Amino acid sequence: MSTANEPIANHSSTATPATVPGLSEAQALGLQELLRVSPVADEIARRFQAAGHRLALVGGSVRDALLGRLGNDLDFTTDARPEQVLKLVRGWADAVWDVGIAFGTVGARKDTSDGSFLIEITTYRSEAYDRTSRKPEVTYGDTIEQDLVRRDFTVNAMAVDLPGRGFVDPHHGLDDLEARVLRTPATPEESFSDDPLRMMRAARFAAQLDFTPVPEVVVAMTAMAERITIVSAERVQAELNKLLLADHPVKGLRLLVDTGLADHVLPELPALRLESDEHHRHKDVYEHSLTVLEQAIALEQDGPDLTLRLAALLHDIGKPRTRRFELDGRVSFHHHEVVGAKMTRKRMRELKYSKELIDEVSRLVELHLRFHGYGSGEWTDSAVRRYITDAGPLLERLHKLTRSDCTTRNRKKAAALSRTYDSLEKRIEELREQEELDAIRPALDGNQIMELLGLKPGPQVGKAYKHLLELRLEHGPMEHEAAVAVLKEWWAGQQ
Repeated sequence: MSTANEPIANHSSTATPATVPGLSEAQALGLQELLRVSPVADEIARRFQAAGHRLALVGGSVRDALLGRLGNDLDFTTDARPEQVLKLVRGWADAVWDVGIAFGTVGARKDTSDGSFLIEITTYRSEAYDRTSRKPEVTYGDTIEQDLVRRDFTVNAMAVDLPGRGFVDPHHGLDDLEARVLRTPATPEESFSDDPLRMMRAARFAAQLDFTPVPEVVVAMTAMAERITIVSAERVQAELNKLLLADHPVKGLRLLVDTGLADHVLPELPALRLESDEHHRHKDVYEHSLTVLEQAIALEQDGPDLTLRLAALLHDIGKPRTRRFELDGRVSFHHHEVVGAKMTRKRMRELKYSKELIDEVSRLVELHLRFHGYGSGEWTDSAVRRYITDAGPLLERLHKLTRSDCTTRNRKKAAALSRTYDSLEKRIEELREQEELDAIRPALDGNQIMELLGLKPGPQVGKAYKHLLELRLEHGPMEHEAAVAVLKEWWAGQQ
């Protein structure tokens, strides 16, 4: 167990962190990360020291160093006030910004031969929420111990004093890091009252680090879940995104649902826990959705994909509203994809997502059942073209979502579905070789239509273009002369 101000590396920039009592070999190796960034860290620390101020690496940077995953984003804390911090970093950093100065934070960038370091320096502080306000009230502290007790979790309440490298761990975060648990420095009730978003951070860290909150943290999250409603939608969305993009998002999502937090930030998710009918003729939609998310993640090729993960999680949220018990005892969810797409759009708007992301995710939700009309391969070329056109740039994600949506335990049925989708993808590729499927358009553009029909820009041009596009989808590519002929024939009919 490490105590406050225990020296790291004997106060020498060249010694090894393995000399620190109480550190495991893995943690000692992790602290080698601190030596990697020490030229930058020590350089800025000496500037603060010369001005009579303390500076320490803190929070997630220390935690990640101990886990051997420290990047080039460095968090520091200091007794210097924000205006003093600005004076100290200007002239040293390659860029400085003060957008967070109202909350005591100054940002900077330092370019070195080892790459660029993004630095945040925050004045010792304490912050608390007014029960009717969405904004924290910030007050500054005078000691690092004051600052650490207001941190969210003990694993983020460790610091390395610079340039001397004293290890500051008054809340035994190192022990909790070893045990892989989330505990608050103050009582959970105090911590979550100060900033209710910390309850969502508990779920996010569970997803990112595969850590488990201690029982008293879970109890407080459950009792105080409604308090999350005073936090702005933008901050909630940011935490939800980090959770979804983590390595273990299902673990974090379960924590949100089990504590009741999801009832306030993503109520469509707990609503999926439908009661099964007595004959169990429909699967558990909640568990199914979490499985689809995990299966979609397994199909990712270029890193975490927020669009795909949101679509996988939300693809069946229309089922509770469309559930019907049929006369023959079956359970149906007719048009749940259409209802679900509307619900997805509404929820994402409330969470302040961008219009582009809302359009993409809701479109995938709307299209996720389209493949099931394919049967055993009876689709015409026209139907395949429409499938591609409707998906547009989302086609590859739709492939992944559709494949992920198969969670049946019947191996024979699962294999048959996989073969059928293989067949569809093969047909898509065959048509791609024959036609320009990625940019399906008529043989005539708007200017040509206006010239041939003697029209000015207006609704009739759009109708003509749409008619030619329908023919293109139905029959494939058309020669210029044939397109001119059918256009004139259609126009004559319009008159």
